[in-house]
Amino acid sequence: MHTGFWWIILAVAIYGVIHSTLAAIRLKNWVKHWLGKERYDRYYRLFFSFQAGVLFFPILLLIVILPDHVLYHIPTPWLYLTISLQIAAVVGLFHSLLKTGLLRFVGISQALDPQQAKRPLSMVTGGLYRLVRHPLYLCTFAFIWLLPVMSMNILGLNIGISLYTLIGAWLEEQKLMVEFGQDYQAYRQRTPFIIPSLKIRKAE
Repeated sequence: MHTGFWWIILAVAIYGVIHSTLAAIRLKNWVKHWLGKERYDRYYRLFFSFQAGVLFFPILLLIVILPDHVLYHIPTPWLYLTISLQIAAVVGLFHSLLKTGLLRFVGISQALDPQQAKRPLSMVTGGLYRLVRHPLYLCTFAFIWLLPVMSMNILGLNIGISLYTLIGAWLEEQKLMVEFGQDYQAYRQRTPFIIPSLKIRKAE
């Protein structure tokens, strides 16, 4: 059956290439040299967030305009459970963003206040970051894979997002290792990657 599945996979892949290129250290250093460190520190993060949102919109549009086929609907009472888990995922997402600094994450703080742009990032290990190193991605996975209606186009989007997120998380880990060194290495050793682990205390 003809659907937009592969076109959406391709669109997410192109989005991922653009997103990763703009996040690459080499390009960032070039932009910093071209704009100057002060303007780069203040505005690049906001530009990065803005382009990420704008470029993701056409992918969502493809889901609507391309032919599609519904794979399943989650029936009640399971529907109530999945919606509850999605709400929890959204709450967890915002909680994690607040932990890292929502306005700074988007780039608004730096753009409005030059002092914020000069302030170095701090390593966050509280809240959901105590359970996993990437709670933003965990909450994203929970939300997209618990959608009450799954179609071929949505499946393509979810697969594309999941693969790109895993690759992006791995690349982000390398940057964090460089930025925070032994502190992040210790945090990495004691905290799971994306999926929380259940540790059972052995009886003595």
